Amino acid sequence: MEKETKKKIEQPKHDLIVALVNNGFAEAVMDAARNEGARGGTIAHARGTGNKEIEKKYGVIITPDKEAVLILVKVEIRDAVMSAINKAVGIETDGQGIVFSLPVDNVSGLKFD
Repeated sequence: MEKETKKKIEQPKHDLIVALVNNGFAEAVMDAARNEGARGGTIAHARGTGNKEIEKKYGVIITPDKEAVLILVKVEIRDAVMSAINKAVGIETDGQGIVFSLPVDNVSGLKFD
């Protein structure tokens, strides 16, 4: 009988934090993230699509011009960074931001201390 070899499932060591905010709030995202240990990020122009029913029901006006901020962080600081971003520019602020993270299983070209 052959021994079954179990492959160790490694947990991702990095996460990609994505913050989508109203135009002009990307630097506030980065300031909040840096205060929690993030080193930098990428800012891209984005355009949201609003839903008129959501605007009527919740009273939230969805502006089409957005900024997408992508920040790669170690998993250990992800929650603190996301919390700081949400506090600074979350959905209930003028930034009307949403923040989420995605696991990253491989990184090259960057050095993390």
